[in-house]
Amino acid sequence: MANYAIGDLQGCYKEFQALLLQVDFNPSKDHLYLVGDIVARGPDSLACLDYIYTHQDSITVTLGNHDLHLIANYMLDKPANPKDKLTALLDSTKLPAYIAMLQQQPLALWLEEEQVFISHAGLNPAWSIEQALQHAQFAESCYQGENARDFFKHMYEQHPSLWSEQLNDFERFRYIINYFTRMRFLTLDEQLELSYKGGIANATAMIPWFKHPRFTTFKQYIVFGHWAALEGVTDHENIYALDTGCVWGGAMTLLELKNKQLFSINSANSI
Repeated sequence: MANYAIGDLQGCYKEFQALLLQVDFNPSKDHLYLVGDIVARGPDSLACLDYIYTHQDSITVTLGNHDLHLIANYMLDKPANPKDKLTALLDSTKLPAYIAMLQQQPLALWLEEEQVFISHAGLNPAWSIEQALQHAQFAESCYQGENARDFFKHMYEQHPSLWSEQLNDFERFRYIINYFTRMRFLTLDEQLELSYKGGIANATAMIPWFKHPRFTTFKQYIVFGHWAALEGVTDHENIYALDTGCVWGGAMTLLELKNKQLFSINSANSI
């Protein structure tokens, strides 16, 4: 039995399958953790979800921003961005089942045996792992509950700059979702920076979240995706950036979680 994590699929089904073949993934005994952004931008989001649905007992997804966006558009009856290449998926009769499956997926996971924390965008330095899991459970209860549609309606409103007990449930949901699925940079006063689109080298008055001093003595492992521009480099031995830009012509990367061994497949895409 082996446990694996793979970075953002984003509809790159052929590379996904080639990577599973490389490690001889066996869904009858192995488990696969996908760090989110299963869909959008790549050529075959439908095939990715077909495979996950078929093998859902041996696959867990920590939802990414593209996955949540798909669910939100479905629940709010909004059109997809043509750039996301979701026509085949949206026309599929299986779409309601796939949406229901995604809704049941978590935002974050803690694997005790491997000492690994997994989420799409990483770990807010202000949160302990226990706090992060508690916040994730609250957000999950929102997008899985009977009022999920109302929470998705408020998901893209202004990010609350600070956490406080005075935030209402919609604001708390949005705050948590943004840290788990959209986080890249933090301002020097440790607030989430969502507007900057440039690279690390040109960033001023902000730092990548994993460069926060808290992580210089962090003993556990963090596995995340979301940030293809990192090309897998964090300069931390225990923080793994698994989105290596397959959909943009880079590679798709897999991490064997027990021994922390990396595998990759080069992309055939040229977007």
